[in-house]
Amino acid sequence: MNGFKTTMLLAAMTALFMGLGYTFGGASGAGIALVVAAGMNLFTFWNADKIVLKMHRAREVDAASAPEFHALVQQLATRAGLPMPKTYIVDDPHPNAFATGRNPENAAVAATTGLLDMLTRDEIAGVMAHELAHVKNRDTLIMTMVATIAGAISMLANFGLFFRGGGDGRGNIVAMLLAVIVAPFAAMIVQMAISRTREYGADAGGAEISGNPRALASALAKLARGAQAIPNRTAARNPAVAQLYIVPALTGRGDSMFSTHPDTGNRIAALEAMALEMGHAQAMMAAPAVQSRVSAVPRSRRRSSALDPHSRG
Repeated sequence: MNGFKTTMLLAAMTALFMGLGYTFGGASGAGIALVVAAGMNLFTFWNADKIVLKMHRAREVDAASAPEFHALVQQLATRAGLPMPKTYIVDDPHPNAFATGRNPENAAVAATTGLLDMLTRDEIAGVMAHELAHVKNRDTLIMTMVATIAGAISMLANFGLFFRGGGDGRGNIVAMLLAVIVAPFAAMIVQMAISRTREYGADAGGAEISGNPRALASALAKLARGAQAIPNRTAARNPAVAQLYIVPALTGRGDSMFSTHPDTGNRIAALEAMALEMGHAQAMMAAPAVQSRVSAVPRSRRRSSALDPHSRG
């Protein structure tokens, strides 16, 4: 069903792109738009992870460079039944995380140094489990591809202001103005709707993987406050990537159609309800590997070296 929804969403975005091309250039414009959309879909399918990671200047880490963070992701991936994804750290004080890649076999997860400095180990486990849930649900590809097409629709709409269209009368100024206003707006609504609905699913999946819904809820509260206080330079330059993060990187508007994410308070309430359903004993039994590692680290060491993003030893 998720694959069917993905196909339908991409088809809708491509149709919107073609409709915009038809408005500006008639049948030939629609044909060109179809070729461009197909090319973008193909390119993004194979290069989504590289595009996003390069945009963030993320550095890959392994068991030698970030042993405890890498081991934590590996434990969670095993619990989720996923291949070990490539693991990255972004040197940025803005606290956030994201996942990318075309499928679980070619996935990558990343966290910023701001996030690793701000959260406890349990909370980091909840966040990374959330990102792995995106990978497991195959959300990462569609979110990146839709962001690419939505950006292209906005660009084409703005570009179309400078052209009159073909001689068949379909490129009149009224139609073009409608396209310039409506097409980017429709693309934005589709893009944001995808992100909002899938965040709830990733929250639930992440809570199941980590076995600790309350730790993820606590992390969301801290990250939402921190992300609003510390600017995200990458999202400011490229607003289309804002939907990829676990919490809004730009100022949100609650659960409205203009927000890239659901309201954080609503997400926390859903996780608290999930925690009550699971029960404390069941939650502890669900994550023995992660919990035992946490308890094995002396409290005095947890903030200074447990998941040190700066490799200070």
